[in-house]
Amino acid sequence: MGISKSAKIWREVEDYILIFLTLLLYTFFWRGFIFSHEITSGGLSGIASVITWACDKAGMTFDVGWPYNIINGILVVLSVIILGWKFSIRTVFSVIVLGISIPASGQFFDTPMLADDPAMAVIIGSIGIGFSLAMIFARGGSTGGTDIIASIINKYKHMAIGRALLAIDVITVGISWFIFQDPDKLVYSFIQIITCNLSVDFFLNGYRQCVQFFIISSKYEEISRLIIKEAGRGVTLLKGVGAFSGSDMKVMMVIARRAQTATIMRIVKDIDERAFITEAPVRGVYGEGFDVNYVKSTKKSQQEEETLSTQSTSEETEG
Repeated sequence: MGISKSAKIWREVEDYILIFLTLLLYTFFWRGFIFSHEITSGGLSGIASVITWACDKAGMTFDVGWPYNIINGILVVLSVIILGWKFSIRTVFSVIVLGISIPASGQFFDTPMLADDPAMAVIIGSIGIGFSLAMIFARGGSTGGTDIIASIINKYKHMAIGRALLAIDVITVGISWFIFQDPDKLVYSFIQIITCNLSVDFFLNGYRQCVQFFIISSKYEEISRLIIKEAGRGVTLLKGVGAFSGSDMKVMMVIARRAQTATIMRIVKDIDERAFITEAPVRGVYGEGFDVNYVKSTKKSQQEEETLSTQSTSEETEG
Protein backbone atom coordinates (compact mmCIF):
# COMPACT_ATOMS: atom_id res chain seq x y z
CA MET A 1 0.00 0.00 0.00
CA GLY A 2 1.48 3.35 -1.03
CA ILE A 3 1.68 6.64 0.76
CA SER A 4 -1.74 8.20 1.34
CA LYS A 5 -2.59 11.57 -0.15
CA SER A 6 -3.04 13.10 3.29
CA ALA A 7 0.41 11.87 4.36
CA LYS A 8 1.99 13.47 1.28
CA ILE A 9 0.18 16.75 1.95
CA TRP A 10 1.25 16.76 5.60
CA ARG A 11 4.84 16.02 4.58
CA GLU A 12 4.80 19.04 2.26
CA VAL A 13 3.31 21.17 5.04
CA GLU A 14 6.06 20.05 7.41
CA ASP A 15 8.71 20.98 4.86
CA TYR A 16 7.24 24.43 4.30
CA ILE A 17 6.90 25.09 8.04
CA LEU A 18 10.53 24.13 8.59
CA ILE A 19 11.69 26.24 5.63
CA PHE A 20 9.65 29.20 6.91
CA LEU A 21 11.13 29.02 10.42
CA THR A 22 14.63 28.53 9.04
CA LEU A 23 14.25 31.57 6.78
CA LEU A 24 13.37 33.69 9.81
CA LEU A 25 16.45 32.30 11.53
CA TYR A 26 18.54 33.17 8.46
CA THR A 27 17.18 36.73 8.48
CA PHE A 28 18.01 37.13 12.18
CA PHE A 29 21.61 35.97 11.84
CA TRP A 30 22.32 37.84 8.61
CA ARG A 31 20.74 41.17 9.50
CA GLY A 32 21.65 41.16 13.18
CA PHE A 33 25.21 39.84 13.09
CA ILE A 34 26.54 40.49 9.55
CA PHE A 35 24.83 43.33 7.67
CA SER A 36 24.53 45.54 10.75
CA HIS A 37 28.33 45.38 11.15
CA GLU A 38 28.78 46.34 7.47
CA ILE A 39 30.34 42.96 6.73
CA THR A 40 29.95 41.72 3.16
CA SER A 41 28.49 38.23 3.23
CA GLY A 42 28.86 37.33 -0.43
CA GLY A 43 26.22 35.90 -2.71
CA LEU A 44 23.04 37.87 -3.36
CA SER A 45 22.91 39.22 0.19
CA GLY A 46 26.44 40.52 -0.30
CA ILE A 47 25.64 41.96 -3.73
CA ALA A 48 22.54 43.69 -2.33
CA SER A 49 24.60 44.99 0.59
CA VAL A 50 27.29 46.40 -1.70
CA ILE A 51 24.66 48.12 -3.87
CA THR A 52 22.93 49.57 -0.79
CA TRP A 53 26.15 50.88 0.79
CA ALA A 54 27.44 52.31 -2.50
CA CYS A 55 24.18 54.16 -3.16
CA ASP A 56 24.09 55.40 0.43
CA LYS A 57 27.53 56.98 -0.02
CA ALA A 58 26.23 58.59 -3.21
CA GLY A 59 23.31 60.12 -1.32
CA MET A 60 20.63 57.60 -2.35
CA THR A 61 19.32 55.81 0.73
CA PHE A 62 17.03 52.78 0.58
CA ASP A 63 16.63 49.48 2.40
CA VAL A 64 18.75 46.51 1.36
CA GLY A 65 15.54 44.60 0.67
CA TRP A 66 14.93 46.48 -2.59
CA PRO A 67 17.97 45.32 -4.61
CA TYR A 68 17.71 41.92 -2.93
CA ASN A 69 14.14 41.39 -4.13
CA ILE A 70 14.69 42.74 -7.66
CA ILE A 71 17.71 40.50 -8.37
CA ASN A 72 16.00 37.53 -6.72
CA GLY A 73 13.02 37.88 -9.02
CA ILE A 74 15.24 37.59 -12.09
CA LEU A 75 17.06 34.55 -10.74
CA VAL A 76 13.81 32.79 -9.83
CA VAL A 77 12.89 32.80 -13.52
CA LEU A 78 16.15 30.93 -14.21
CA SER A 79 15.33 28.38 -11.52
CA VAL A 80 11.97 27.66 -13.16
CA ILE A 81 13.63 27.05 -16.52
CA ILE A 82 16.63 24.99 -15.35
CA LEU A 83 15.80 23.42 -11.98
CA GLY A 84 12.12 22.68 -12.52
CA TRP A 85 8.87 23.58 -10.83
CA LYS A 86 9.29 21.50 -7.67
CA PHE A 87 12.51 23.29 -6.77
CA SER A 88 11.18 26.64 -7.98
CA ILE A 89 7.92 26.57 -6.00
CA ARG A 90 9.87 26.29 -2.77
CA THR A 91 12.30 28.91 -4.03
CA VAL A 92 9.45 31.32 -4.78
CA PHE A 93 8.08 30.65 -1.30
CA SER A 94 11.49 31.43 0.21
CA VAL A 95 11.90 34.55 -1.92
CA ILE A 96 8.51 35.86 -0.74
CA VAL A 97 9.30 35.18 2.92
CA LEU A 98 12.72 36.82 2.68
CA GLY A 99 11.27 39.65 0.61
CA ILE A 100 9.07 40.50 3.58
CA SER A 101 11.29 39.52 6.51
CA ILE A 102 14.50 41.30 5.40
CA PRO A 103 12.96 44.78 5.01
CA ALA A 104 10.77 44.29 8.10
CA SER A 105 13.71 43.23 10.25
CA GLY A 106 15.60 46.47 9.64
CA GLN A 107 13.79 48.30 12.42
CA PHE A 108 14.94 45.73 14.98
CA PHE A 109 18.66 46.01 14.25
CA ASP A 110 19.50 49.69 14.49
CA THR A 111 22.25 48.60 16.88
CA PRO A 112 24.38 45.62 15.73
CA MET A 113 24.37 42.44 17.76
CA LEU A 114 27.62 42.21 19.78
CA ALA A 115 28.46 45.75 18.71
CA ASP A 116 31.69 45.77 20.74
CA ASP A 117 32.91 42.41 19.41
CA PRO A 118 32.56 42.25 15.60
CA ALA A 119 34.84 39.20 15.35
CA MET A 120 32.55 37.10 17.55
CA ALA A 121 29.50 38.49 15.73
CA VAL A 122 30.96 37.30 12.42
CA ILE A 123 31.63 33.79 13.76
CA ILE A 124 28.20 33.36 15.37
CA GLY A 125 26.37 34.92 12.42
CA SER A 126 28.24 32.81 9.86
CA ILE A 127 27.59 29.53 11.63
CA GLY A 128 23.93 30.46 12.07
CA ILE A 129 23.58 31.35 8.39
CA GLY A 130 25.38 28.16 7.34
CA PHE A 131 23.07 26.05 9.47
CA SER A 132 20.00 27.82 8.07
CA LEU A 133 21.09 27.34 4.45
CA ALA A 134 21.92 23.67 5.04
CA MET A 135 18.50 22.97 6.53
CA ILE A 136 16.81 24.70 3.59
CA PHE A 137 18.90 22.79 1.02
CA ALA A 138 18.19 19.50 2.83
CA ARG A 139 14.46 20.12 2.35
CA GLY A 140 14.91 20.73 -1.37
CA GLY A 141 14.51 24.48 -1.09
CA SER A 142 16.63 27.55 -1.67
CA THR A 143 16.89 31.12 -0.44
CA GLY A 144 17.10 32.17 -4.05
CA GLY A 145 19.89 34.44 -5.21
CA THR A 146 23.22 32.84 -5.94
CA ASP A 147 21.96 29.70 -4.18
CA ILE A 148 20.13 29.07 -7.46
CA ILE A 149 23.38 29.36 -9.40
CA ALA A 150 25.12 27.08 -6.90
CA SER A 151 22.31 24.51 -7.10
CA ILE A 152 22.58 24.49 -10.90
CA ILE A 153 26.33 23.86 -10.61
CA ASN A 154 25.66 21.14 -8.05
CA LYS A 155 23.09 19.51 -10.33
CA TYR A 156 25.42 19.16 -13.32
CA LYS A 157 28.88 19.07 -11.75
CA HIS A 158 28.12 17.23 -8.47
CA MET A 159 30.09 19.89 -6.61
CA ALA A 160 29.50 20.70 -2.94
CA ILE A 161 27.05 23.59 -2.76
CA GLY A 162 29.23 25.36 -0.20
CA ARG A 163 32.22 25.29 -2.55
CA ALA A 164 30.21 26.65 -5.44
CA LEU A 165 28.97 29.51 -3.26
CA LEU A 166 32.50 30.22 -2.05
CA ALA A 167 33.75 30.99 -5.56
CA ILE A 168 30.91 33.47 -6.11
CA ASP A 169 31.35 35.07 -2.70
CA VAL A 170 35.06 35.81 -3.09
CA ILE A 171 34.33 38.00 -6.12
CA THR A 172 31.61 39.92 -4.27
CA VAL A 173 33.76 40.57 -1.22
CA GLY A 174 36.58 41.78 -3.44
CA ILE A 175 34.26 44.42 -4.92
CA SER A 176 33.30 45.66 -1.43
CA TRP A 177 36.90 46.83 -0.89
CA PHE A 178 36.30 49.77 -3.22
CA ILE A 179 33.46 51.01 -0.99
CA PHE A 180 35.02 50.89 2.47
CA GLN A 181 38.73 50.38 1.76
CA ASP A 182 38.94 49.06 5.30
CA PRO A 183 41.34 46.12 5.81
CA ASP A 184 39.50 44.98 8.95
CA LYS A 185 36.16 44.73 7.16
CA LEU A 186 37.78 42.91 4.27
CA VAL A 187 39.30 40.32 6.63
CA TYR A 188 36.02 39.92 8.52
CA SER A 189 34.20 39.43 5.21
CA PHE A 190 36.53 36.64 4.12
CA ILE A 191 36.22 35.02 7.55
CA GLN A 192 32.46 35.23 7.16
CA ILE A 193 32.21 33.55 3.76
CA ILE A 194 34.70 30.82 4.65
CA THR A 195 33.01 30.02 7.97
CA CYS A 196 29.53 30.16 6.42
CA ASN A 197 30.34 27.87 3.50
CA LEU A 198 32.25 25.39 5.62
CA SER A 199 29.22 25.32 7.91
CA VAL A 200 26.92 24.56 4.97
CA ASP A 201 29.09 21.62 3.95
CA PHE A 202 29.45 20.45 7.55
CA PHE A 203 25.71 20.45 8.26
CA LEU A 204 25.02 18.73 4.93
CA ASN A 205 27.66 16.15 5.96
CA GLY A 206 29.99 16.86 3.07
CA TYR A 207 29.53 16.24 -0.63
CA ARG A 208 31.53 12.99 -0.59
CA GLN A 209 29.82 11.44 2.43
CA CYS A 210 27.24 8.95 1.31
CA VAL A 211 25.32 6.09 2.87
CA GLN A 212 24.58 2.56 1.72
CA PHE A 213 21.27 0.92 2.53
CA PHE A 214 20.35 -2.76 2.45
CA ILE A 215 16.58 -3.09 2.67
CA ILE A 216 14.68 -6.39 2.96
CA SER A 217 10.94 -6.27 2.40
CA SER A 218 8.27 -8.26 0.62
CA LYS A 219 7.08 -4.94 -0.84
CA TYR A 220 10.35 -4.31 -2.61
CA GLU A 221 8.76 -3.35 -5.93
CA GLU A 222 6.77 -0.47 -4.46
CA ILE A 223 9.63 0.70 -2.26
CA SER A 224 12.06 0.63 -5.19
CA ARG A 225 9.69 2.58 -7.38
CA LEU A 226 9.23 5.36 -4.82
CA ILE A 227 12.94 5.61 -4.00
CA ILE A 228 13.66 6.09 -7.70
CA LYS A 229 10.81 8.58 -8.11
CA GLU A 230 11.01 10.65 -4.90
CA ALA A 231 14.65 10.32 -3.83
CA GLY A 232 16.03 10.18 -7.37
CA ARG A 233 18.34 7.27 -6.53
CA GLY A 234 18.78 3.94 -8.26
CA VAL A 235 17.98 0.61 -6.60
CA THR A 236 19.83 -2.65 -7.19
CA LEU A 237 17.89 -5.85 -6.44
CA LEU A 238 20.00 -8.69 -5.09
CA LYS A 239 18.85 -12.30 -4.79
CA GLY A 240 18.83 -13.56 -1.22
CA VAL A 241 17.86 -16.67 0.72
CA GLY A 242 16.85 -16.66 4.38
CA ALA A 243 19.16 -19.03 6.25
CA PHE A 244 16.50 -19.82 8.85
CA SER A 245 13.37 -19.91 6.68
CA GLY A 246 15.03 -21.10 3.48
CA SER A 247 12.74 -18.80 1.49
CA ASP A 248 13.83 -16.67 -1.43
CA MET A 249 13.80 -12.91 -1.04
CA LYS A 250 14.92 -9.69 -2.69
CA VAL A 251 17.46 -7.40 -1.07
CA MET A 252 17.46 -3.77 -2.16
CA MET A 253 20.80 -1.97 -2.23
CA VAL A 254 20.66 1.83 -2.38
CA ILE A 255 23.50 4.36 -2.41
CA ALA A 256 22.47 7.91 -1.54
CA ARG A 257 23.70 11.20 -0.16
CA ARG A 258 23.53 11.40 3.62
CA ALA A 259 21.10 14.31 3.33
CA GLN A 260 18.65 11.92 1.63
CA THR A 261 18.63 9.47 4.55
CA ALA A 262 15.41 10.84 6.06
CA THR A 263 13.63 10.70 2.68
CA ILE A 264 14.54 7.06 2.07
CA MET A 265 13.72 6.00 5.64
CA ARG A 266 10.32 7.67 5.40
CA ILE A 267 9.55 5.97 2.08
CA VAL A 268 10.33 2.54 3.54
CA LYS A 269 8.39 3.18 6.74
CA ASP A 270 5.32 4.47 4.89
CA ILE A 271 5.14 1.28 2.81
CA ASP A 272 6.41 -1.40 5.19
CA GLU A 273 7.00 -0.63 8.86
CA ARG A 274 8.40 -4.14 9.40
CA ALA A 275 11.06 -3.82 6.71
CA PHE A 276 14.60 -4.76 7.76
CA ILE A 277 17.08 -1.94 7.06
CA THR A 278 20.80 -1.55 7.54
CA GLU A 279 22.61 1.74 6.98
CA ALA A 280 26.36 2.20 6.71
CA PRO A 281 28.57 5.18 5.79
CA VAL A 282 30.39 5.03 2.47
CA ARG A 283 33.61 7.00 2.12
CA GLY A 284 33.52 7.53 -1.62
CA VAL A 285 31.06 6.82 -4.43
CA TYR A 286 32.04 7.30 -8.07
CA GLY A 287 29.79 7.15 -11.08
CA GLU A 288 26.53 8.53 -12.41
CA GLY A 289 24.95 10.96 -9.98
CA PHE A 290 27.93 11.02 -7.60
CA ASP A 291 31.62 11.94 -7.88
CA VAL A 292 33.90 11.71 -10.90
CA ASN A 293 36.67 9.12 -10.82
CA TYR A 294 39.81 11.10 -11.61
CA VAL A 295 42.20 8.14 -11.32
CA LYS A 296 44.05 7.63 -14.60
CA SER A 297 42.99 4.54 -16.51
CA THR A 298 45.58 1.74 -16.46
CA LYS A 299 44.55 0.70 -19.95
CA LYS A 300 45.10 4.21 -21.23
CA SER A 301 48.49 4.41 -19.53
CA GLN A 302 49.56 1.13 -21.15
CA GLN A 303 48.51 2.42 -24.56
CA GLU A 304 50.51 5.61 -24.02
CA GLU A 305 53.57 3.57 -22.98
CA GLU A 306 53.24 1.39 -26.09
CA THR A 307 52.95 4.49 -28.28
CA LEU A 308 56.06 6.05 -26.72
CA SER A 309 57.92 2.76 -27.06
CA THR A 310 56.98 2.52 -30.76
CA GLN A 311 58.06 6.12 -31.38
CA SER A 312 61.38 5.50 -29.59
CA THR A 313 62.06 2.34 -31.65
CA SER A 314 61.22 4.21 -34.85
CA GLU A 315 63.63 7.03 -33.97
CA GLU A 316 66.43 4.56 -33.16
CA THR A 317 65.88 2.77 -36.50
CA GLU A 318 65.96 6.05 -38.41
CA GLY A 319 69.13 7.05 -36.53
